[in-house]
Amino acid sequence: MSLEQVEQWIREIPPITRTYMIGAVLTTAACALELVSPFSLYFSATLIFNKGQFWRLMTNFFFFGASFSLDFLFHMFFLVRYSKQLEENAFRGKTADFFYFLLIGAMVMTLLAPFMKLNFLGSSLTFMMVYLWGRRNPYSRMNFLGLFPFTAPYLPWVLLSFSVVLGNNGTVDLLGIFVGHLYYFLEDVYPRMINSRYRILKTPTFLVHLFESPDPHDIHLENDLADDDDDEGNIDDAADQGVE
Repeated sequence: MSLEQVEQWIREIPPITRTYMIGAVLTTAACALELVSPFSLYFSATLIFNKGQFWRLMTNFFFFGASFSLDFLFHMFFLVRYSKQLEENAFRGKTADFFYFLLIGAMVMTLLAPFMKLNFLGSSLTFMMVYLWGRRNPYSRMNFLGLFPFTAPYLPWVLLSFSVVLGNNGTVDLLGIFVGHLYYFLEDVYPRMINSRYRILKTPTFLVHLFESPDPHDIHLENDLADDDDDEGNIDDAADQGVE
């Protein structure tokens, strides 16, 4: 794959997913080159609030390993694949909503992390996206290593089981599943239960204005209408002068 093809592939990734992926890759590269230590990135409520190291609130979500290992590539695959599909489909044309979804998830995970003694939450955020994607694509058929088929809602549980079998701590992944289900319930299930269009997790207006840029087609249409108004005004002026 040429450099131009890589650049084109990156450009085709929607903005929020692209930013997160690039941030994760740069963080891992900085750690691999020993420019940054993982000890300066992990989440610690004590260091954040007592030492004023507020960057830890964000950097712990971008750390997926200190080297470009197989585990890092595994996480990047699921991050890019399911974040991209959510942003392009479930949140198509709703960049602000997608950002707010990630922001809410990160905030809830940050509140729960001290009680669960977790230091890095990037994997949890990825599992949250996988969970929501599965819930919003309930009829998508999948299979695990070609061994057994299942539908998309079971994907996070299959991945969790596989991770535990490999000897990893499933707490990080369970946190992502929990937060993902919490968002899904409040955003998709609860409004149907009360038969209302009211959204508890409605995106703040300032975020909508920040992310939702005007459609170029709409701008072009407005310019055309303005030009038509000017032309009509010129015609009216000419008619008035003719009458005089």
